[in-house]
Formats: sequence, structure tokens, C-alpha cells
Amino acid sequence: MRALFSPTGVRWLAAMSLLLAAFVTGCSTVAEIGTAVGQASGMMTPEQAESIKRSAAAVEKTFQDITPEQEYYIGRSVAATVLKAYKVYDNREAIEYINVLGQTLALASDMPETFGGYHFAILDSDEINAFAAPGGLIMISKGMIRCCTTEDALAAVLAHEVGHVENQHGLKAIRKGRLTSALTILALEGAKQLGGENLAEVTKAFEGSISDITSTLMNSGYSRKTEFEADRSAVIVMGRVGYNPEALVSMLHEMKKNLKPGGLDFAKTHPDPDVRIAELRKQLGEESRVQVVPSRQRRFEQAVGGI
Repeated sequence: MRALFSPTGVRWLAAMSLLLAAFVTGCSTVAEIGTAVGQASGMMTPEQAESIKRSAAAVEKTFQDITPEQEYYIGRSVAATVLKAYKVYDNREAIEYINVLGQTLALASDMPETFGGYHFAILDSDEINAFAAPGGLIMISKGMIRCCTTEDALAAVLAHEVGHVENQHGLKAIRKGRLTSALTILALEGAKQLGGENLAEVTKAFEGSISDITSTLMNSGYSRKTEFEADRSAVIVMGRVGYNPEALVSMLHEMKKNLKPGGLDFAKTHPDPDVRIAELRKQLGEESRVQVVPSRQRRFEQAVGGI
């Protein structure tokens, strides 16, 4: 390996500094100016300068906003991965009910439309869980539905998942994973000319995002800050539709009773319900009672009461 501070090492240390500057600022102009200076001062060859510019362009591309269409196809891939682990509950009445309720909530969100539209599915699982894939593909388990004693409570769960979509939490998780992978490769290849196969590796690191988000959804979970943000969005959406946001607190209390420590469900991927309730109290103020609306309760029990 070349010594870091040999003449060649100094040239590439400077080159990597230029590349990382472009990486952080998201602007290939930095690399253009830097490589011009580098060539003029004899710090790098034209070939090395061109490699730096190509690398900067590839990295900059990853910072562009993902389009709604790309978000849709990413979401489909994520949902397909989730559905490898869970079967879909095949009950037409329950599925139609969940979709009508979910669509109503989504329309009241700050992201009422997505490229492929919102779609809601019930997972044939006793786990207490729910997943929101990018683009509006939302899945809720039978176990989670059983924790909901009213339509308002079920609306709270769906509104929370819509909140994840609205705030693009999945996409933010993908970008973080890509950035980490790219920086790792850049660090490992820092003393070499980053081009050809190495450049392809950097690009590939940004493309391999599906496993990052599914791992976040199914294994590690979002951060507390992210979950609180989805809860805040849920409270706003519920209020706009006419559901009592206090039902989100009621549902969390019910979840607390049913969650099993160490289970492969919400207990693994979400903050403790008591922590979320304490945060919600800051937004909701003093505790209030959720009034059961007879017409809502009838359709709720008819559609999903037997799950």
C-alpha cells in the first residue's frame, strides 16, 4: 500500500477531499473547480481528475429527490418483501372496510395523492404489527386490529401509518443506508483511483436500497423521533376527518396489555407505548373520553369484529 503522505498519497488525499466536498455539498461544481486547480498545480493527472469528476457526478445524482414514480416502485418492492413473510387475509368485506377507512384518512393527510394511490391490506397474522411502504402501500395485521376496540382506534392505527407515508420516513431510511454504504466504499478506496469497477460499486451501493427499508420496517424500526412525528400527523389527520385523536392513546394502552416482551412485533420495532403516550399528552393536553358512535361501532364490528 502506498504511504499516505508520499507524493502520490498527497495527491490522492487532496483528490478525495475534493470528492468528499462535492459529496457533502451535493454540487459537482466543487469537483470541477477542484480538479482544475489540481491539474494546474500538478497534484493530479488528467485521468485522475476525470475520475474524480465522474465520481462526484455519480454521488450527486443520489441526492436528487426520488420521483413519485420511483417511490411507487420502491414501495412495491418493499411490500413484496413483507408479503414473503406474511400471508394476506382473504376476507372481502374486511378488506373493503379497511380500504374505505384508510382512503378517507389518506385524503385528509398532507399527502392525499401518491403515484399509485394508497392501498391497504390485512395480514393474516396474530402478531401486533403494521407496515407502511413508500408510495402508500399499508399493511396491518389481524393481531393489531384485535387491539382496536372501536373504529376510532382502528382509524388511529391507519392514520399513524399514513403519517409514515406522508413524512416519507421510508425514503429517508433508504437514503441513510445508501449514504452509509457509499461512504464505506469511499473510505476503503480512498488511496486508489476511484473509477471503473470502484465507481460502479459506489453507484450500486445507492441502488441497493430495498433491503435497507425492509430491515428498518421489520427488524430495527424507526427512531423515536420518527414515530413521534407519525403520531403527530395521525392526530392532525384524525381531527380533520372527525375521529377523536384520544383514540390513539386508548389504542396504545390496549397494545401495552397485549404486547409480549421479546416478540417479533411492535414491541421490537416501536418505542414503548407509555413513551408514545407521554409524548402525545403534550399535543393533546388533558385526557378526554372517546365517545363510541353507534353507527361506527356497528360497521366496525360487522367488518372486522370477527377477526
